[in-house]
Amino acid sequence: HSLRFNFSVPKYTDIAVNFTDGMFKGIYNGKQHHVSDIATVLSRAWNAGVDRIIVTGGSLEESKEALAIAETDGRLFCTVGVHPTRCKEFEESGDPEKHFQGLLALAKEGIQKGKVVAIGECGLDYDRLHFCPPEVQKKYFEKQFELAYATKLPMFLHMRAAAEDFCEIMERNINKFTGGVTHSFTGSAEDRDKLLSFHNMYIGVNGCSLKMAENLDVVRGIPVERMMIETDSPYCEIKSTHAGINFVKSLWPSKKKEKYDKECLVKGRNEPCLVRQVLEVVAGCKGITDIDLFSATLYQNTCRVFFPQDLDAAADALLAGRNESQ
Repeated sequence: HSLRFNFSVPKYTDIAVNFTDGMFKGIYNGKQHHVSDIATVLSRAWNAGVDRIIVTGGSLEESKEALAIAETDGRLFCTVGVHPTRCKEFEESGDPEKHFQGLLALAKEGIQKGKVVAIGECGLDYDRLHFCPPEVQKKYFEKQFELAYATKLPMFLHMRAAAEDFCEIMERNINKFTGGVTHSFTGSAEDRDKLLSFHNMYIGVNGCSLKMAENLDVVRGIPVERMMIETDSPYCEIKSTHAGINFVKSLWPSKKKEKYDKECLVKGRNEPCLVRQVLEVVAGCKGITDIDLFSATLYQNTCRVFFPQDLDAAADALLAGRNESQ
């Protein structure tokens, strides 16, 4: 599979896809509505210019499933880690250290297979404390830096309504990881600037980051060279009520899940092909006219963090010059 760099063909990496979610098996709220259709969804993504996808792991079991999915295609990769809302699983396992060692062994196995590219999704989520109390979240967020340190992998991070504690833990552990992305960012300008103060941190933007005019103001202030784009599908789609909807140019036909048609998107279910819409809204709100240069820069950002072996130095120099001239 060729990964060489070409400005004339926009390529996208979707850094967050939840392929372990039941919706991609045709299951919604516990009820089967259509056949499992990951292959169809992937075909649509590749045809739309998506070049690579990172499948998100959110628990030990889910990380195992993410790795199994990643092994089905050369363009799929995954993360290994425990989401803040799932951190009770360390203690519920009966042996938190053994659970940690299970994650470490899985990460190492995935690295050998060329598939695991980050530790995560880990972090803090104070919007959903009913799933896991803050003290447990903080304890096991901090613990997962040890995974990054042991594997030399970057981190795939989650920060929701918890910027102060999140950044404090980050500061304490800054030397334990090579870099990372705080994905699905929905924070304030102050939160954004705190994250940008970490030299090795990128900010991941999706539909949830672009809902309201205030969100667009915050996104405007993320430098292009510190940004990544994602769908976080099947969640976080860009809806017709969102502030940036007028910037969306790329559209796909959709049908309700009850009338499933593999030629159409499922209404209300986000897909990796729609990462192009995220690019369009961000470019629109930032006033960027050279969308190919923009997508090339974002693509290089993902290579810098997750695929350093594919970082194209010549393209990097070219991009730096073109971005400065803009």
